Amino acid sequence: MVKKFRPTTPGQRKLVLPSNAALKKSVAANKRTRPLKGLKQAKRRTNGRNHHGHITCRHRGGGHKRFYRIIDFKRDKDGIEAYVASIEYDPNRSAYIALLHYLDGEKRYILAPENIQIGDRLLSGDKAPFKIGCAMMLSRMPVGSVIHNIEMKPRCGAKLVRSAGLSAQLQARTGGYATIKMPSGEVRLIKETCRATFGAVSNSEWVLRVEGKAGRSRWRGFRPTVRGTAMNPVDHPHGGGEGRHNGYIPRTPWGMQTKGFRTRSKKKSKKMIVKDRRKK
Repeated sequence: MVKKFRPTTPGQRKLVLPSNAALKKSVAANKRTRPLKGLKQAKRRTNGRNHHGHITCRHRGGGHKRFYRIIDFKRDKDGIEAYVASIEYDPNRSAYIALLHYLDGEKRYILAPENIQIGDRLLSGDKAPFKIGCAMMLSRMPVGSVIHNIEMKPRCGAKLVRSAGLSAQLQARTGGYATIKMPSGEVRLIKETCRATFGAVSNSEWVLRVEGKAGRSRWRGFRPTVRGTAMNPVDHPHGGGEGRHNGYIPRTPWGMQTKGFRTRSKKKSKKMIVKDRRKK
């Protein structure tokens, strides 16, 4: 469910936000809204600039201050049961995060799967049950499982399928590799000794979000984007001309094509890609 607002101000006229029902239940149960002190650290902003101070990623800057939440992407605490203490908001990612209390006293944040509840018992390792939130190697998972938080290299931490609402599917296993169908439609091979977590990522309503006004984007750290056709010829390949015009090939300010032009390095191997995401 999403929440729409009665427009008492112009900025609320088109505002659509996730209902955050899971967060409200967590706050009601724990009465805790701040991140755990031992699992957060200061996050220094770069505003899209490199070590020379040059802008390498445009349209970044400003925004509200944030603390980084230390997330356990490895899920390597095997054989020790944990229970979900709370489900929390993380300003650094689209998904919710869940605080786990392990029986030995340690506490860790993980990406919260969809439909996880406070009090659920989770386990990692070969003896973990086949249920949402439990993590294990791909070699131990049943074929057809819906998974997320997938490693690309064993014991290096998850890199794939971490955004809100996403999930992948384990299709097959052969020759020490697992065949995974990614959210993009790509089918690729991953070593079956890599780990993954059962279920889909939480906060699937995030894709329905509509900011409603420019200011909300500035709060998130996004600066304005100007169309190339609104610029002068010296500033952009699309600039200049008398009035509106079209028919150009979409390009960046530096002349690189932006739609349909392959930018992947030819030095990278494609042997792990079984099916390209662009091919039907």
